[in-house]
Amino acid sequence: MRILIVEDDAPLARGLVALLRTAGHAVDHVAAGEDALLVAAGEPYALIILDVGLPDLDGFEVLATLRRRGERAPVLMLTARDALDDRIRGLDLGADDYLRKPFAPEELEARIRALGRRRGGDPTPEFVLGSLTINRSTGEARVAGRALDLRRREWAVLDALATRAGQIVARETLHSEVFGFDEPVGQNAIEVNITRLRAKLAPDGPEIRTVRGVGYLLDVG
Repeated sequence: MRILIVEDDAPLARGLVALLRTAGHAVDHVAAGEDALLVAAGEPYALIILDVGLPDLDGFEVLATLRRRGERAPVLMLTARDALDDRIRGLDLGADDYLRKPFAPEELEARIRALGRRRGGDPTPEFVLGSLTINRSTGEARVAGRALDLRRREWAVLDALATRAGQIVARETLHSEVFGFDEPVGQNAIEVNITRLRAKLAPDGPEIRTVRGVGYLLDVG
């Protein structure tokens, strides 16, 4: 899924971006609250990771503005503070979860997976589509029991299609969920990953159909 990180600590931000991209997410990063509001207005984020202590607007102000203008993406707040009043304030303003610094990367990834399942309305990490089984907790996919060896972007494309199985997914939607705005990608990057996925799903997995001029559809029969 596509994630926005709002964090002014540059080393921490670089680590988070690298961690989450390795996990298969499309990740954008900004270091200030005003930039977060600007970017979030134009991109369909599945999750926003928001630091409380920002150099201009604080995280509470950013969160309040996001919710006031109708932003529904889950928000995971990062904070070095441990005050109960702060946690209550954030939750009352519309935060979905809190994580105190410093934290283990594994805990962050687990919280992201949980928020992603909650957003999709499915509390279980594993779901089955015909012969295809996807486990978001482990990042594994199997077809008729056969493990698929997927690159991170192939996984991201498959996950985006599988969560909308039977529906047409616009090419632009796939691109926005797979690639961050600062990632160098070619014009045919989506097509390349679709081609690779088709080869790996064959012969006994679901078909990825091209809807000419629109996008793609995962046909699970």
